[in-house]
Amino acid sequence: MAAGGIRLDWRFIVGNTIGLLLATVIAAASFWPVYQSREFIVLVCVTFALGALVALLGALLRWGTWLVALSTVGVYLLAGVPLAVPGRAVGGVLPTPDGFLDLLAATALSWKQLVTIVLPVGSYQALLVPAFILVLLSTVIGLSVALRAPVGEFGTLAPAALFVSGIVLGPTVASMPIGTGLGLFVVLLAWLLWFRWMRRRSARRLTLQQSRRSTASSSHRRLAAARGLVSAAVIVAVAIAAGTGAAVLLPADVPRDVARARVQQPFDPRAYPSPLSEFRGYLQTGRSDAVLLEVAGLPSGGRLRLATLDSYDGIVYSVGSDQVSSASGSFTRLPDRLDQSLVDGDETTLTVTVEGYTGVWVPGAGQLESITFTGPTRIVRSDSFYYNDNSGTAAVLTGLVRGDSYRSVGVVPRSPDSLAALRPGSAVLPEPAILPDELEQALARYVRAGDPPGVQLQAMLDGLKTDGYISHGILPDEPVSRSGHGADRISELFTDQPMLGDAEQYAVAAALMARRLGFPARVVIGFVPRAASGGETASGAEAIPVVGSDISAWIEVASTLGWATIDPNPAVRDIPARAPDDPTVVSRPQSVVPPALPDPVELRDPAPPESSTEDPPAPSDPLLAFLLAAATVAAWTLLGLGVLLAPFLLIVGAKARRRHLRRTRSTPLDRIRGGWREFSDAVLDHGVDVPVGATRTELAVLVPGTEPRTAAGVVADAVDRAVFSPERSDDAAAEEVWTAVTALCRSLGAGGSRTDRLRALVSLRSLGRYAGGTSVHRTAPRGSGPAPGGARP
Repeated sequence: MAAGGIRLDWRFIVGNTIGLLLATVIAAASFWPVYQSREFIVLVCVTFALGALVALLGALLRWGTWLVALSTVGVYLLAGVPLAVPGRAVGGVLPTPDGFLDLLAATALSWKQLVTIVLPVGSYQALLVPAFILVLLSTVIGLSVALRAPVGEFGTLAPAALFVSGIVLGPTVASMPIGTGLGLFVVLLAWLLWFRWMRRRSARRLTLQQSRRSTASSSHRRLAAARGLVSAAVIVAVAIAAGTGAAVLLPADVPRDVARARVQQPFDPRAYPSPLSEFRGYLQTGRSDAVLLEVAGLPSGGRLRLATLDSYDGIVYSVGSDQVSSASGSFTRLPDRLDQSLVDGDETTLTVTVEGYTGVWVPGAGQLESITFTGPTRIVRSDSFYYNDNSGTAAVLTGLVRGDSYRSVGVVPRSPDSLAALRPGSAVLPEPAILPDELEQALARYVRAGDPPGVQLQAMLDGLKTDGYISHGILPDEPVSRSGHGADRISELFTDQPMLGDAEQYAVAAALMARRLGFPARVVIGFVPRAASGGETASGAEAIPVVGSDISAWIEVASTLGWATIDPNPAVRDIPARAPDDPTVVSRPQSVVPPALPDPVELRDPAPPESSTEDPPAPSDPLLAFLLAAATVAAWTLLGLGVLLAPFLLIVGAKARRRHLRRTRSTPLDRIRGGWREFSDAVLDHGVDVPVGATRTELAVLVPGTEPRTAAGVVADAVDRAVFSPERSDDAAAEEVWTAVTALCRSLGAGGSRTDRLRALVSLRSLGRYAGGTSVHRTAPRGSGPAPGGARP
């Protein structure tokens, strides 16, 4: 026998296997946004076959739970390397010792690695291990429960849990088609209906072996089966319509609260000093001429990005922000390759060798597609590499040192033909903490009111390049030029005559002015190599030395066409003598009527899509905050308990409704019959095996601790008299039977434990018995005469 008394024949095995296969395939589709690789498809198919084999052998050979679990672990160890760590398998089939070590380590570590990496991951390292574990467990548990458990329907929970796991480990933005969840629901519902049909088929076979069925009863069964199919079709149609309507009318336009959004990222750029604050350090004597990097493959006029900075607090420009959600502050691990096909640009392959450079920031060009570290530290650097695709910034936790090397492939976006045609984009950046007044005044001098945003942006850049002069303030013959880019230094930049600074100040000033014009803008620090000569790399490409004096900073502005790279720095030229300060203070008499001020230049407000920083709310009462938090936890706890208890509450509700319908039937005789059926159902739910077709007296004997002439026997005789007697029963007789039945039902659980009573309360035996078209007693039609001794008529 199999689940719930159904015979373990080939039909039952094949039906459950097909049902679980369809459900597993659909549920595994929730992992497709995570992997998107051929290896994942192979993993799902082979893993299901192996898991189903373990479950089938366990059911046919009657293995114990421990043996099924041991077999599952064996399959995991034998097939884990070729399926979940294919890069460590010889020929993709034979595991290696290193592959075993990676598999064992990934069993515990790959879960967090999977939610801290850019998606999709393909077959990168051992990140297929979580999917392998979940699919294998879902298959073994689901099919074992379906074939062997008393309630085989619980096997449908395994693919449902697999589907939910794919969502939890997936991206924060929903990317699955609407039909995936609906398809899984339809398959699981069809599987449950098939279970119901198999139970009824088994019950009918059992009944036919004991007695013949009349033609009328056969017609009744066919009619009941037809009603069941129609009801199932209606349920499926309503569920599909409701799910589709909800998905269309209420789209998921907000990020999902999944594990990826909750886990703390291992690399926090705010824990490191702003790379822009070290700008002058690259220009110091002894470092300005030192070779920091050897780069091959950089196109003419190309730029090497160190980091992109988007948060300005009035003191430093830094990566990311702790006040608002900044896309440039979230770094994740990088799989084998990123898809940059949507970037309009040229592909560039760089070969970089680290010489005198040190730091966590990894120099690169454009939007990264792939990176491969070489040399003795390649494994350490690859494992500690993190990347932010929004800003194109890369970092390694262990830092780069002399001797490190890597090869990167990226797409460098094309520069716009004209800045005048640009329109502000919709990128969201942290709002600057402060804008110096001198910057506002300089911007009013450079731009004209009413001009398009792109024209104003071009005019602002032309004004900076016209008024500005380059001075690092390091060499003895250079004018004094203070380092830093705080608000006071930017104010000094616009008040000095002539305007003196370098890329550190001009890039910050240009970014803040572009923000004031409505363009989302950020600062980029990196290298602009001037040298075009050098040795040859192993690949034959020309290697260009990058020295400290190649350090520079520029800006990127977001337009409707994407991010545009702009160099706001003035050309290097002779610096005129500083204008002497005028010591004479001219005192003018006060005027009753102040002079008319010129009309201020109309400046465009920042683009509407940019976020604005509001004053932080006043701190709330600690007691109130605690009560709100406690209420939130209690609400979610109650909701979770409600979801878990919903199936059991439905069973209790169905039994309560059945009892109410039986007790409120129109005629006393029907109420008497309903009372006995209520008692027989209670006997079934308390675990008593009642033969199909047993008489009421036979049922009374089967009740533990009950004799034919005691309470249950007396009620059985009373019901038999009411059924077979030619006299009609009255309401008082029906009420007496129900009072006795209520006492009998209460006494059934009196001798058992609380667990036994709860098990009987949620038991499906009585519901399944009647759903299968069988009964626990037999009666004769009125007028046929009594059956002696309670025998079957």
